[in-house]
Amino acid sequence: MTDSSWIGLRQLLVDRYDDYRRRLTRRLGSAELARETLHETWLHLHKAEPTGAIVSPPSYLLRMAFNIATDRGRQQSRLARRAEVMAVLEMADEAPSPERELVSRQEVAELEQALQELTPRRRMILLASRVEGVTLQEIARRLGVSQRLVELELKHALDHCAQRLQRQVVKRFGPKPREAS
Repeated sequence: MTDSSWIGLRQLLVDRYDDYRRRLTRRLGSAELARETLHETWLHLHKAEPTGAIVSPPSYLLRMAFNIATDRGRQQSRLARRAEVMAVLEMADEAPSPERELVSRQEVAELEQALQELTPRRRMILLASRVEGVTLQEIARRLGVSQRLVELELKHALDHCAQRLQRQVVKRFGPKPREAS
């Protein structure tokens, strides 16, 4: 192919630009992608070395544009996969650090010890109320005692565990405590 053929292809692209844009838009599904592809085709015609004879210049130009669009799609697909990998690598690790895991294990051991120190009734009330979600009224019925006694036993159990774990008790019922004046 001679330089004059290359010039002829560039002129054909200019002359039939609207037709190529419409065909590429239908094929690629995007007018913007079609315009960008035709622009790259134009650039390719300026920097590529002429090779061989072209039987059908209009078909050759259209095929060249499709190939450029296909290559670009593959390139963007690789970039998207790389971006996804980078996003995963940059995600914060939600697993606890070894130090946090050790502290948590120690707290669990301390809680187990605190539970063992409770009387059997207080331990049963605490576990039924806080772990199993049984109502205080139901616990009182099961034990054959007043709900008020269950509330007091639960308060004592919570205070004991909080003291052993060096935490404050979070109240789920009853009036707010008075502030010291």
